[in-house]
Amino acid sequence: MFALEGRGLRRRFGGFVALDGVDIAVPEGEIRALIGPNGAGKSTLIDVLSGRAREWSGEVSLFGARIDRRSVQERRSLGLARSFQRTNIFADLTVLEQLRLAARTSENDNAEEVAEALSLSQHAGRRAGDISYGDQRRLDLALALIGRPRVLLLDEPAAGLSLGESLVLARLLKDLVGRWGVTVLLVEHDMEVVFSICDRITVLHLGRTLAEGTPDEVRQIPEVVTAYLGTAMS
Repeated sequence: MFALEGRGLRRRFGGFVALDGVDIAVPEGEIRALIGPNGAGKSTLIDVLSGRAREWSGEVSLFGARIDRRSVQERRSLGLARSFQRTNIFADLTVLEQLRLAARTSENDNAEEVAEALSLSQHAGRRAGDISYGDQRRLDLALALIGRPRVLLLDEPAAGLSLGESLVLARLLKDLVGRWGVTVLLVEHDMEVVFSICDRITVLHLGRTLAEGTPDEVRQIPEVVTAYLGTAMS
């Protein structure tokens, strides 16, 4: 059974086709990357899967159960969480206050466990606006992990980070997937992150699936190299 599946997903913005019949199926426990040029449909696909998109067609299933008519909140209660390209934090609240606030709506209050897992315990009493940007990105990931979601959608979790910070975040994510059994679908432009932690990669181009495979397989597909990766990744 797939943890998350989308079938025949379509979305338009006026005359622009953002998704043109995309199918995606992510097995339980896998880290799957979505890559592709700007405008390929990556963030739109995440919006559709998470329930934040309007006026789209197709089917979305979570562990075999249809959720395409479910709200964002209902999908979250069923175990589907997401993060955003921009940090979704409150600068004036402390790190622990934000985690506990998020935990109020969850049946599983794991705020302190998440803080420890993402090396945020040392900043528990500090205002989120006063910690480093790298720590803010980890806090954003921590908020998505409150309640131990079964499937996690991440939209550019390493955005704005240095290469070193990105790789640290990637290792933390891979460790959590192994320990907590979380399934991850992530949009990421940092190819070092993608090729270091992902089990499989789906490549989107002009709203369609261009290719899919393991990192090694994707590296060898000429159309992918031409459209996105460039000769440096071939």
